[in-house]
Amino acid sequence: MVPSSPDAGPSCTGSDEFAQGPEEKSAGASKAAPATQSSLIDPLTRKTSTLVELLLQKDTKKEPISQHALLKVVGKKYWQHFPEILRRASKHMELVFGLDLTEVDCSRNIYALINKLNLGSDEALSDEGGLPKYGFLMLLLGIIFKKSNGAPGEEVWEFLSVLGIYAGRSHWIFGEPRRLITKDLVQKKYLKYRQVPSGDPPHYEFLWGPRACLRQIR
Repeated sequence: MVPSSPDAGPSCTGSDEFAQGPEEKSAGASKAAPATQSSLIDPLTRKTSTLVELLLQKDTKKEPISQHALLKVVGKKYWQHFPEILRRASKHMELVFGLDLTEVDCSRNIYALINKLNLGSDEALSDEGGLPKYGFLMLLLGIIFKKSNGAPGEEVWEFLSVLGIYAGRSHWIFGEPRRLITKDLVQKKYLKYRQVPSGDPPHYEFLWGPRACLRQIR
């Protein structure tokens, strides 16, 4: 998603300062989807979310992931949809957390989550969720890179909403997403968050921070 070659990386010039966007002042208006929206989520999406939580719990505890356990969470009513639910959950794990769900024992239908990220020696996020937050950071950097190192804030939130991550709605792993990406990751210099010069109307964008540029995270 993000090139490892320094020549292909995004431009990292510009001020390290960031501005607090209007989102900070109008959290109520920009809070993700109203409660009524949850009732509109299709059952397969809900089951996918439940499966993702189980996978992360199993990975954290270093427990084997059996198909039996996955089917138990999905429920007998949705067994016929298990392949699609598993496909969605696998894609989610890859995109958001950088983990590849792989069947390691075909005879017993045992799965394992394989780390696809190169954490190197940087332990800056290890005390705050470690691998999941690092995978989330990788996703953000990829979005920014695809936008020529200047991703409009509204487009970033629109993309994250597809993954069930909303500004103003606490996430069981990431906490409050807006604080994480506009303050915490900015303060750690992984991201920049600034007002677009001469923007009319005023709007904000995300850029790679100096720490991401220095390490060329991949």
